[in-house]
Amino acid sequence: MPPQGAANVAVALAQSVEYQGRKASRHGSEQRRQLILDAAMRIVIRDGVRGVRHRAVAAEAGVPLSATTYYFKDIDDLINDTFAQYVERSAAFMAKLWQGTEGKLREMMAQGDGSHRARGLLADDIARMTADYLQRQLLTRRDQLMAEQAFHQAALINPRLAVLVRAHQQIFLQGAGQIFEVLGSTQPQQDAKVLTAIIGRMEYQALLDGAQPEADDDRLAILTRYMHLVLAAL
Repeated sequence: MPPQGAANVAVALAQSVEYQGRKASRHGSEQRRQLILDAAMRIVIRDGVRGVRHRAVAAEAGVPLSATTYYFKDIDDLINDTFAQYVERSAAFMAKLWQGTEGKLREMMAQGDGSHRARGLLADDIARMTADYLQRQLLTRRDQLMAEQAFHQAALINPRLAVLVRAHQQIFLQGAGQIFEVLGSTQPQQDAKVLTAIIGRMEYQALLDGAQPEADDDRLAILTRYMHLVLAAL
């Protein structure tokens, strides 16, 4: 993968997201369509994907029922486009995150001398960066993480949604793979799959358990152990 490859993947995905519902064609109609999508997302966060129904979305958005059926004749189109918008925005966010992370990681590596001690310190720093990222996610993007969980569950029985979920997962997987490639891993994608699985499990558990101060220390300890194991093998 070339430098900034993970960021490029995220940008490409953000630009390639396709919507299924009817496009806005009149002045002011895009604003109404946006109200509908935003309302559907709030319902997903609050009630899950099963709560997305034309009447419920129209009431939440404060628009006539005819507006939701005009843009989204099929409720699956509405669900798909709600997550498609989320994926598009998430991809743009992750592109910036990966670009900054890769640059910082290269600086950190340049400061080390390749010794065992230097690798240990690097493992500590990467684990701390990852734990800080998780903490920020849980503090500032809890609703979005709740929505992700709901869409991922629904994708098990919705093939169209599954395509978007896999694309969304690929953003994070590519970024993590880039990190391990920069670190010199001989199996960066395998290491990335393990790390993303750990993070995914931590996010789910934190959403399930709620705020628990001791959980922050536990997450950091697990991430530190994992990064030390990976870097020790290089």
